Amino acid sequence: MTEPNRTDQKDDDGKSPENESQPTLLEQMGGVSGLIYSSVPVVVFVIANAIFGLTPAIWCSVGVAVAITVLRVVRKEPLQPAISGFFGVAIAAFIAFRTGEAKGFFLFGIWASVLYGSVLIASVIVRWPLAGVIWNALNGTGQRWRKDKPSRHAFDIATLALAAVFAARFVVQRWLYDEDYTGWLAFAKIAMGFPLYGLALLVVVWAVRKSDKRLKSLESHDELDDVEIEARLRAKYAGHPPA
Repeated sequence: MTEPNRTDQKDDDGKSPENESQPTLLEQMGGVSGLIYSSVPVVVFVIANAIFGLTPAIWCSVGVAVAITVLRVVRKEPLQPAISGFFGVAIAAFIAFRTGEAKGFFLFGIWASVLYGSVLIASVIVRWPLAGVIWNALNGTGQRWRKDKPSRHAFDIATLALAAVFAARFVVQRWLYDEDYTGWLAFAKIAMGFPLYGLALLVVVWAVRKSDKRLKSLESHDELDDVEIEARLRAKYAGHPPA
């Protein structure tokens, strides 16, 4: 009895491993619902602040963040975006409460952009671009990419693209903060959030593909070298094996 071909094997769900779909970039970011959920507390805060004042706006935004987290639990959706969003809203609400100003709701995000952008730039300077470090750490592919100059340069570009996003967020939102444009701050936070971040991630995807292609090519070349060395050794010692 012949064994079935690997392409015919299926997993417990009856699906071939090769046909399993990988999560898309949008799905990894929480999907369309994740983009909406991240915007709702901000919009609720601005509207509630305009109608009821700062304190009710704080409670409304936190309440909405809690409701979104519970909804994701009930619907068995990815929790990480919701949990991250909840803590972000909670910290922003606390700062708004402490400062006594609605624009304080956006202060945490403004200075977080400075921190994230600075770390990303520093990682490029020390030749450990975070886009490459994080990607290869998550995928367990080791540090060989750092020894390949084109791969490292590609991840440099990707890391700087992410840094540019945070720099743009800081410049725009800090100016709106100084000018007391709370409504426009909310708009900028949403517009410069996932949409702008998604554009930067496209650069990361380009870097990943370029690095993977380079490393596979190098591996193939190394394997050919090993085969050539072995063939030469066999020819050299043909009939006269080494002692």
